[in-house]
Amino acid sequence: MTENLSRILIVDDERPIRRFLSDSLDEQYAIFEAANGKDAIRAAASERPDLIILDLGLPDIDGVEVTRRLREWTQVPIIVVSVREQENDKIAALDAGADDYLTKPFGAGELMARLRVAMRRAATEPSEPVFQTGGLALDLTHRTVTLDGQPVTLTPTEYDLLRTFAKHAGKVLTHHQLLRTVWGTGYESDTHILQVNISNLRRKIEADPARPAYLVTEPGVGYRLKIT
Repeated sequence: MTENLSRILIVDDERPIRRFLSDSLDEQYAIFEAANGKDAIRAAASERPDLIILDLGLPDIDGVEVTRRLREWTQVPIIVVSVREQENDKIAALDAGADDYLTKPFGAGELMARLRVAMRRAATEPSEPVFQTGGLALDLTHRTVTLDGQPVTLTPTEYDLLRTFAKHAGKVLTHHQLLRTVWGTGYESDTHILQVNISNLRRKIEADPARPAYLVTEPGVGYRLKIT
């Protein structure tokens, strides 16, 4: 029964792309479509989707601006799919509030994996006293961190950084977003301080900091805390 399926809004001005996405997803999700930004915003309000797949190159409103407008009133997961592959395009979309970014062309399997991660993150997003992924656990009430049951000692800044990742687990966070959230508005361009703290945090929570299993790098964009 479609009423029991998660609802996905596909926003793309190209009918063949909408058809490909719909055919890939309609066995597991209830699908709605929009061909431009204005219709996308209206559909998001009326259909209340559980996730939005959004193209950036829309004929009326750029997808980055659509994302900003949606973020004024909803936190529904947004996965951007676009032919734009420059880092500044990805950063602009993610800074506007997108949860993930896929560059066209992409495979249906990769899309499904990104959808599952975004859905899991949204399902667990309400503040819970303990966040856990794999052997890493963060007690938000008592401000403690354990790895495979053993306590991990973090500095206040490292803890705030890890808490930010935990609150947005599975979502790509840009350098700008992390600096603004953890250090404040005067530090948005200070990527060195972020890199140093990421490096220190990895040494404390990763079995192999050179091949991180938890805090993974999105090259040129930012970082993501993996959900396992």
